Amino acid sequence: MPQRPFLYFDMGNVLLFFSHERMAAQMAAVVGITPERAWQILFEGDLGTRHEEGRITEDQFYDEFCRLAGVANLPIVDREALEQAANDIFWLHVPMVALTGRLDAAGYRLGVLSNTNRAHWRFVSGRFAYLTSQFSVYAMSFNSQAMKPARKIYLDAARLAGVPPEEIFYTDDRPENVAGAKEAGFDAVQFTTPAALARELLKRGIVVNH
Repeated sequence: MPQRPFLYFDMGNVLLFFSHERMAAQMAAVVGITPERAWQILFEGDLGTRHEEGRITEDQFYDEFCRLAGVANLPIVDREALEQAANDIFWLHVPMVALTGRLDAAGYRLGVLSNTNRAHWRFVSGRFAYLTSQFSVYAMSFNSQAMKPARKIYLDAARLAGVPPEEIFYTDDRPENVAGAKEAGFDAVQFTTPAALARELLKRGIVVNH
């Protein structure tokens, strides 16, 4: 690990909290189905995965959701309301804003490495300014057409950062994604709390007390 590694952070449940349950309930309300049925459509098939891997467009995602929901006349659905329902599911992990702000102030290069779809990223990057003010590199599954823990997304992330994998530190709340990062050559730890992460950074000589 170099003295000043590139620092990548997972987004969901690290930089931001989110609720898939809220997404299912809100989208269900727009099209008039139960939250349980919306959950089945979104997360028990491959619709969400294809969207996050960039294999279908936003229009295709919403059209397929409506079709599977049994909405026969798609124009009657308020598309703007459906988009809002699908995307307004995130809120700040406030202590992480302070931690990454100190890292940014200390001159570390920061990036976001996330399994997400284009619509979610557009929404959160527009709502939460620190994602674009503190972070400079964005490695997204919808651009990579691969999702963590696939090796491809980590190698794409290293290429975007402009450094070899062994010069990258990464944290993610999911153990399988941490394992995938390690297999790709990253120094990676499982995220639990901002305080625990700060301790892991300190072990590596990464200064956060600015």
